[in-house]
Amino acid sequence: MTHDHDLVLRPTAAQTEAALDPPPGRTGGDLVVETLAGLGATTVFGLPGQHALGVFDALRRSDLRYIGLRVENNAGFAADAYGRVTGEAAPLLLSTGPGALTSLAALQEAAAASAPVLAISSQVPTPGLGGGRHGYLHELPDQAASFRGVVKSVHTVRAQSQIPSALQAAWKSALTAPHGPVWVEIPQDVLLAETALPVVTAGDAFPEELPPRPELTAVAADLLAKAARPVIVAGGGVVRADASGKLRKLAERLDAPVVTTFGGKGAFPWTHPLSLQSWLEDRHTTDFLEDADVLLVIGSGLGELSSNYHTFTPRGRVIQIEADLGKLESNHPALGIHADARLAIQALLETVPERTDPTAPERVRTLLSRVAQRLAAQELALEQQVLASVRTALPADSPSFWDMTILAYWAWSAFDPKGSNHMHSAQGAGGLGYAFPAALGAAAADPTRPVLAVSGDGGALYSIAELATAKQYDLNVTWLVVDDGGYGILREYMTESFGETTATELTGPDYAALAESFGVPGVRTSPEALAADLAKALASPGPSVVVLPARLRMFAPTHLGSG
Repeated sequence: MTHDHDLVLRPTAAQTEAALDPPPGRTGGDLVVETLAGLGATTVFGLPGQHALGVFDALRRSDLRYIGLRVENNAGFAADAYGRVTGEAAPLLLSTGPGALTSLAALQEAAAASAPVLAISSQVPTPGLGGGRHGYLHELPDQAASFRGVVKSVHTVRAQSQIPSALQAAWKSALTAPHGPVWVEIPQDVLLAETALPVVTAGDAFPEELPPRPELTAVAADLLAKAARPVIVAGGGVVRADASGKLRKLAERLDAPVVTTFGGKGAFPWTHPLSLQSWLEDRHTTDFLEDADVLLVIGSGLGELSSNYHTFTPRGRVIQIEADLGKLESNHPALGIHADARLAIQALLETVPERTDPTAPERVRTLLSRVAQRLAAQELALEQQVLASVRTALPADSPSFWDMTILAYWAWSAFDPKGSNHMHSAQGAGGLGYAFPAALGAAAADPTRPVLAVSGDGGALYSIAELATAKQYDLNVTWLVVDDGGYGILREYMTESFGETTATELTGPDYAALAESFGVPGVRTSPEALAADLAKALASPGPSVVVLPARLRMFAPTHLGSG
């Protein structure tokens, strides 16, 4: 009797011949790039460094495309965006010590947003592993320890024969729900030494599926079928799982209104009659969610931003579907279902009967009208005009990447992304400098459509060096810099809290002239001309910069009891 686990894939004659007579001049670095190619990688991001040169030399002998950024953190943001846009694990090549550590903030964002990034770092020579203090350049007592609290998994290689398996295991980890960044480190001597190992010809690493437990989806289906006022909260897990189409079918079957979190932008059509859009920082929306007798939360932990700064207190039954086990019931008691969003929604579609609620669209319209009335009373015409101009200029199928800036905070609530997986921001970890390098990664993934990056002048200063990257690789990114002369949102926070500001005002360059100095077209615009100038830049191939001098304001917060 033959069992599936007894089957062995036998090499072809050509593979056998290649294995017995591998080409000369290969090193451990070749094993890295061969394994990446075998796993399906086509593009890698990173920066060279002394200990990592074995990998970079091997790139010369491979078909992998290399996109080199100027700062490791920015390379991490580019890989993050590539992973979000493609759903593939994005290789990130780093060098030991300072280079590796500089990527930490980007890897934290990738972890918070469930972006699959395969970070591959060099290490000090093998004798220095395990805390041996030999005084090597870039030496750390335990480099991997700096990453264990940030990434999904850590893999340390000590011999060349371990390279293919370690990379394969890391690749699988990055792409198993919830997606996320992983860390592989390989000593310098292992990368540089010649190898007699055969060429790596295959490396399939299929991610493990995470289906829901059927007894739990049966209970969830029963609760939803009997609900009088069900509401769905769709988070980033829906987007990462490519489940927006299934979510729409479920919402329409239940006649249930849907609100998307800021990480879940685009998970549900913005103008759908059941769309509550994403006004989560609004007390009217919070009240609406609290009034639900059954709240179905998919792919969200209902964290600080998704709960209107923890002012949300559900009165009904909560069903929470979440791939990250640690987020289940982390903020509210719930029927917790540990599962990939796509598989869980499919299970509900197979078990939930159709439900009709003719009042649902009207309740949605009433809520959105109340939100509009609240904003209309705050004299925020400039902010709404600027955001509308961005939407007018940006093609419907183009992705956008937003830094932590006031216009992005508006976009979280008020911007229609026109599709799933089209709008991305650094709201997962909340660090500055994300938008432009991330947009470069997205443009590398798909050069057929323009990509928009939006930054404030404070965040832009983190990323200026990458204008050189944009020019070198002719990446089709338009960068909108809203220049208000400082950290605008911190200026507002400090004024509200302390009555005056400290350390929020910035001296900056002429961003349009600076772009021109890199050979990148730059234009200074105004709120009135923004739509036309931005559309022109987006329609022009290659990188460009549009600078908008403007001091924007936030709408009044409702979690403080005002607004």
